[in-house]
Amino acid sequence: MSGTAIGRIQSPRIIRIGGGVVRETAEVLAQLGLQRPLIVTDTNLVQLGHVGVLTDGLDAETVRWALFDGVVEDPTDTCLAAGLAAFRAGNYDCVIGFGGGSPMDTAKAISFMSVNPGHVRDYKAPTQIDRCGPPVILIPTTGGTGSELTRWCVITDTEKTEKYNLSGLACVATAALIDWTFTTTKPWRITADTAVDSLTHAIEAFVSRKAFAYTDAFAVAAMPAIATHVRTACADPDNAVAREALMLAASQAGMAFSNASVALVHGMSRPIGAHFHVAHGLSNAMLLPEVTKFSVDSAQDRYAICARVMGWAEDIDSDPVACRKLVDGLIRLNDDLKVPNPTALGHAPDPTRFALMADQALASGSPQNNPRVPTRDEIMGIYERMW
Repeated sequence: MSGTAIGRIQSPRIIRIGGGVVRETAEVLAQLGLQRPLIVTDTNLVQLGHVGVLTDGLDAETVRWALFDGVVEDPTDTCLAAGLAAFRAGNYDCVIGFGGGSPMDTAKAISFMSVNPGHVRDYKAPTQIDRCGPPVILIPTTGGTGSELTRWCVITDTEKTEKYNLSGLACVATAALIDWTFTTTKPWRITADTAVDSLTHAIEAFVSRKAFAYTDAFAVAAMPAIATHVRTACADPDNAVAREALMLAASQAGMAFSNASVALVHGMSRPIGAHFHVAHGLSNAMLLPEVTKFSVDSAQDRYAICARVMGWAEDIDSDPVACRKLVDGLIRLNDDLKVPNPTALGHAPDPTRFALMADQALASGSPQNNPRVPTRDEIMGIYERMW
């Protein structure tokens, strides 16, 4: 976070943003010299008709496409293997990831695993996957993960019960088409969870030990947009202004954390998803107030800015007062968005499992970016309090 920090930036070659931009997919493929995409998505998006919007546009330009719709939520190594088999069975020159974080992350992994040997667990962070596979075009339909602009993806190992953070140039999309119109069909829970996921990305990128001026600009733009519009989007799903703002903020937050990294919330969130199958955005929301309360004293100036840009604190408030208002605001946001704790979902606290989860969180490397780097026992304590 110092003025002498060196910024290292990775982003897609092509980024197009706006309502209806999905209709430009064939044009983007032609610009890249691509003709035969495998579309990676899930059955829900097929049933909603969203995939048809994409394929109708491809058909109009006589693009020869094929479909793999076997992506599952929190994609696993077995899901990845099925997608990789589908890719290898055809003469495809690129992969289109269409959907939320799960299809987009699966598309990234299909691409880089098509040219890298072994099992996906061989490449978990801190390994950098820089041997790139076929081009990846990402089209988000939820607005939350920011995966379309990041150098990260996450795959769950079914044998090890662990969610792997995967990173490197091979995880950066070749092109991203960001079309908010798909998000109007998102139900309340997914709208809320993906928005808080984006907010977590922005806050963690801003307070990360790897933050620098470029990432700060994206994070500071994303936070107020999310705080202003998330409640409206939940209450009024067809509100175009709110939906567009949240989709843009998700991408801005994605650019921020892709290059500044996430921190303790994400390090602790992945084990919750792996062990209890809680959706990623929801587990982030469960953790965000408690982790922020744990961390604020180690970066009061940064956290205070978060509170002020979101309108939760006044400019005249001291940093300690602004930090208290930030924690209170996050608790209030969770209340308004009806965020449950794991116990309410039927998951009993398990100290033995918490110990394993703490080890997995630390091994991911994300907690080491936090303003206050926790011990194993402190992570276990946070799990116990948020449970």
